[in-house]
Amino acid sequence: MRTRRFWLVAAAGLALVAGLGNAGAEAESKKVRIGYWTSGFSVGFGSVLELGKFVEKQGLEPEWVKFAEVTGPAKALVTHSVDVAFAAPAASGYSLAIQGAPVQVVLATQIAEASFVTKEGSPIKSFADLKGKRIGMSPVGSSTYALVAAVLERNYGLKRGDYTPIGGNEGQIVQFLQRGDVDAASLRAVTIASVPDLKLHTLGNLVDEWKKMTKGDAPPILAAALMHKDYIAENPEGAVKVVRAMIDATKFGNTNNAEAAAFLKQASNLKAAAAASYAKLWSRIYTASMEPADVAAYKEMAKIFQASGTIKGTVPDSAFNTTLYEKAKK
Repeated sequence: MRTRRFWLVAAAGLALVAGLGNAGAEAESKKVRIGYWTSGFSVGFGSVLELGKFVEKQGLEPEWVKFAEVTGPAKALVTHSVDVAFAAPAASGYSLAIQGAPVQVVLATQIAEASFVTKEGSPIKSFADLKGKRIGMSPVGSSTYALVAAVLERNYGLKRGDYTPIGGNEGQIVQFLQRGDVDAASLRAVTIASVPDLKLHTLGNLVDEWKKMTKGDAPPILAAALMHKDYIAENPEGAVKVVRAMIDATKFGNTNNAEAAAFLKQASNLKAAAAASYAKLWSRIYTASMEPADVAAYKEMAKIFQASGTIKGTVPDSAFNTTLYEKAKK
């Protein structure tokens, strides 16, 4: 009798330990470390995703890891200091994949958009007129520079020696254009919206020129969501939920500009008017997609980056994970 009682107690104890272990594992699977850059093109999407509690709405417990440098989240992903890096430069994802890092691209999150502009009254009226001119743009070697150079050459026959690129950040390029130090410039929509008093003539935009060049519908991608392979393997449902949260946050920003602006103002030093202008451009800046056309665009970009020296090596097909997106959008 005592022996039977002993085994009953022992079995109950083991069941309790197993139950606690399963509860601990379940709680652990809800945790996800998400890294993002708290400036530039990342701050808008990051503020909405975090302050809107979209990850929490999927039943997850996010730990937000913030970085002052644009390449910080991708670097942290390699050491598995974070599980997810969103709005990481697409070129960083390519380089990590080439190096064999346990990282995959799971979502396109930001469009590489820009407008080609001149000051109102300029004799430059078309892309063909840019030959021999000084063009303000992202610095040589950057992803955006590689895309702009490819578009100018393939669509208009302007080789890199046919014009002089003047590199700088967006604020510097605006100053160059105002002072007449450049004849034309490639500027993002947010930058143009921030200088309403600067009268500009638009020659065209990078997204349209890219689609014309590739004969496709997908835009060029500036930034992506990257995920560690171990997190995907150990938390397949959580990985899908993270992607779904990003899709929901993007849709929210598209349809709720005022609320998105409020989140942006809360998370950054932007004034209310600037935050509102930023939010109104949401659909031109952000995306949440991993359709076959997006993967094709990624691969075309990789070829351009490789040819320009922005990345070294060939990006393997295994770098692109479309499964999480396909499950998330259902």
